[in-house]
Amino acid sequence: MKFQPDRLDGVNVISRHDAGRVWVNATEWRSSVLVPWRGDAIAWPVQRLADLTAAHFEQLIALQPEVVIFGSGTRLRFVAPALQRALIERRIGVETMDTGAACRTYNVLASEGRMVAAALLIEPAG
Repeated sequence: MKFQPDRLDGVNVISRHDAGRVWVNATEWRSSVLVPWRGDAIAWPVQRLADLTAAHFEQLIALQPEVVIFGSGTRLRFVAPALQRALIERRIGVETMDTGAACRTYNVLASEGRMVAAALLIEPAG
């Protein structure tokens, strides 16, 4: 017997992921994407970890999350704290993990009703 629905109405779910793609609700993304707990997923114009700037993290502020889950790609890599400064100054939590773990963690937090956003780095192959 199930006690919770598979999906809460209006809450985004990352339904699948692999090395170069994620599926948000049933939409496939082959490039980096911001996934808020509610509302539309948003293309995130960054292709490689080295390309990240503070402006990329500023985009997350408009989503008004309480926590951001940063998916760093196929392996765990950390972003310089200075790039995340705008989030930290606004008391928005930031956790970094590989993109697969970020997808799973995002889903758990979103299903709990948390105001979470996933910032998922999808790097081009090669």
